[in-house]
This record gives sequence, C-alpha cells and structure tokens, in this order.
Amino acid sequence: MAKYKIKRILTRIFKPVFGVIVVLVTVFPIYWLVAMAIRPTDEMKGHISLIPHTLTLEHFMQLFQEKGFGTALVNSLEVTLISLIVSLVFGLCAAYVLTRQRFKFGLKKPLNTWVLIVRILPPIAFTIPLYTMFNRLGVLSSKLPVIMACILINIPFIIWFMVSFFQNLPEDMERSARVDGANEWQLFTRIVLPLVLPGIAAVAMLSFMYAWNEYTYSIIFVQSPANYTIPLKLATLNSDDALTNFGLVAAGGVVSAVPILLFIIFAQNYLIAGLSSGAVKE
Repeated sequence: MAKYKIKRILTRIFKPVFGVIVVLVTVFPIYWLVAMAIRPTDEMKGHISLIPHTLTLEHFMQLFQEKGFGTALVNSLEVTLISLIVSLVFGLCAAYVLTRQRFKFGLKKPLNTWVLIVRILPPIAFTIPLYTMFNRLGVLSSKLPVIMACILINIPFIIWFMVSFFQNLPEDMERSARVDGANEWQLFTRIVLPLVLPGIAAVAMLSFMYAWNEYTYSIIFVQSPANYTIPLKLATLNSDDALTNFGLVAAGGVVSAVPILLFIIFAQNYLIAGLSSGAVKE
C-alpha cells in the first residue's frame, strides 16, 4: 500500500514537471527567434544574454527598406493563395467524384492508386519534366511555374485527405436533396461542403503551409529576383554581408511565420476537428 501511494505521488509530480519541460523545449526556439529579431546587433557580439537588454525594430525596418522583403512577401502571398484556391476547387471536386461516382471498367481503384503515387513521390522527382515543360512554354521568368508546382503537389494531398470525409457522410441526405430538385452542383456546394468544413479547414491549412514554405521548386524555377518568394529571400539575406546578420535573418523568420500563425488562430477550431475526425470511421 505504501509503495502504491509513493508511486501515485511520484506520478502526480512527474506529469506536470514533464509537461513544463516539453513546453519549454517547444517554445524556446520561438522565443529565441523573436528575441534575436528585436535585439540590437551590438548585443549579439560575444556573450549573448538570454533576455535582451534593449529592444529595437531596426532589423524589421532594414528588411523592408533595404532588402526588398515586402516584394517577396507579396510574391509569396500570390503564389500561396492562387495555388491554394485552385487546389481546393479541383481537389474537393475530384475527391467527391471519386467517392460517390461509379466508374466503368474498374477505373476507380487505378485512379485512387495514381493519386496516392503522385502524393508519396518526393517533389524533386517532378523537377526535370516540369522544368522542361515550363522552359518550352517560356514562363520561367514569371511566378507561374512555382504556382503550378504547388498545385501539382497539393491536389493529390487534398484528394487523399478529403476522400475519408466524403465517405463518412450519410448518402440519405444527398438523396433527399435530389428528390427536392437539387442538381449536382447545388448538392455539392450547399449540402456536402458545409458538412465537411472541418476537413476543408485542416487540408487548407496544411496546403497553405506547404505552398508558403516551398523552396525546392522556387530555387530551380525562379530566375528573376523580382519574383523571389519568402524562402528564397531568406536564403539570400546574407549573401552581400561579410558576417552573418543573425538579427536580420531572425526578423525575416518572424515575418514569414506571421501569416501561418494568423491562419491557425482563425481556423483553429475547424483545424482541430478536421485533423481528429477525418481519420476516424464509425
């Protein structure tokens, strides 16, 4: 009995202590990034204190006034939002069709397999054919190649993710809507999509994060500095400096994280529900 009490007491002490340690380990890199971004350059020479002695916004001002970070921010927003919208439109429609429609000659299983293959292949596998295609089209001087590459990666992911949501929807509701005179488009947009909003929020968040942080295709396809996205701009911040400007890079990291953070804040309820319910079948 005494051993049981000691074990229970140790468990009660260990759990909160372990939780605090996990939180500190997780949050500390984010804190250090922000601390470096708002710390003057003079304080980053020699011994660096854990807490900044003075605060400054000089690194953020330098980013937008001297480094052209505003243009890169706009480019990333264009690439991310355009690719996200196109991917959601085609991905959601394709997932619903693959779930509800019957295909002749047993094509449904090969189509699902093809979507899965495209999803699991590494992005670098598509680099050479995509570069050849975009080069022949003469669009390498624009942001279109990066947008199309993000769409190529995100559409199979959206299809693969959303099929489970559509499969879990009861078909009786759709039959009732058809009896009431709803056509396929009305059924899809007014009945089905509102029921899978958690899944849409989750897949939109993950697709947004991929397109926003996309670097592989950007560094290969983007040939003009005017079309640099955030990841490319971050990689070239120190190319002209003799020494690494840690504060400048940290400020760029903070700015690049803000859009994703805002997206998570506004979609967190749907995001949590979508990530948890999509993988559970009754």
